[in-house]
Amino acid sequence: MMAAVKRIYAMFLRHWYILRSSPARVLEIMYWPSIQMVLWGFISRFFAFQEASTLHVALGTLLGAVLLWDLLFRSQLGVSFSYMEEQWSRNLAQVFISPLRFREWAASMILFSVMRASVGIFPALVLAIPFYGFSVFELGLPVVFLFFNVMFMGWWLGMLVTALLIRTGPGAESLAWAMTFMLAPLCAVYYPVDILPVWLQPLAHALPASHVFEALREVVTLQTVPWDMVWRATAMNTGYMVFALFVLHMTYRSALRDGLFLRNGE
Repeated sequence: MMAAVKRIYAMFLRHWYILRSSPARVLEIMYWPSIQMVLWGFISRFFAFQEASTLHVALGTLLGAVLLWDLLFRSQLGVSFSYMEEQWSRNLAQVFISPLRFREWAASMILFSVMRASVGIFPALVLAIPFYGFSVFELGLPVVFLFFNVMFMGWWLGMLVTALLIRTGPGAESLAWAMTFMLAPLCAVYYPVDILPVWLQPLAHALPASHVFEALREVVTLQTVPWDMVWRATAMNTGYMVFALFVLHMTYRSALRDGLFLRNGE
C-alpha cells in the first residue's frame, strides 16, 4: 500500500513540477473561469437594459457577432498553428535552414490563416440562413470590410503569439488558444462598449475589434454604415500589424542567432 501511495505521489509531483515551471499553464487554469464570468456578466447586463420591443434586434446582432468573433479566433489560430505544426513535427530546424526568407514565411502564415478561417466559417454562414433566418450576405458591401478587419486583427495577434512561442517553446502553446479569449471582454463582441466600466472603456477603444463590432451593431440595427469606425479599425490594425511584424522579426533573428530552432521542439 505504501509503495502504491509513493508511486501516486511521484506522478503527482512530476506534473506539479511541470505546472509550477510554466506560468503559461498556470495562467490558463486561472483565466478560463474568470473570463467566462466577466464575459457573461457583461452580456447579462446588456440584456437587462434592453426594452422588450428591441430585444429581438439585440438577439439578431448576436448572430453576426458570433460569426465575426469566430473568424477572428480562427484567423489568429491559423497563423499560430502554421508555426506550431512545425514545432510538433520537430521540423523547425529543417524549415529555417532552407532559403526561406522572413517575409515569405510571414506571407505563408497569413495565406494559411485565410484558408483555415474560410473553411471554418463558410458552413456556419450558410447554416445561419435556414436555422435562424439570418444572412450576413444581406448586409451588403460593409460586411466585407468588417470581415477583413477581424481577420487582420487575428493575423497580428497570431504573429505576437508565434513570437512568444519562439522565445518560450512549447510551454506557451496554451496561449495560442487563450490569447484571443483574454481580449474578448474588451472587444465588446456581444454588447456595446458603454456596458463596460468607465475605466475599461479606453482599453476597449484601443482594440480594432471593438470598433468592428460597434459598426456591426449599427449596420444591423440602423441600416447605416459607420465608415469612420471601419477606417479607424483599419488604421489601428495596420499600426498593430507593423508592430507585430517587427516583434516577430526581431524574435526570429534572435532565434536564428541563438540556435533556438534547433531545440525548440524539445
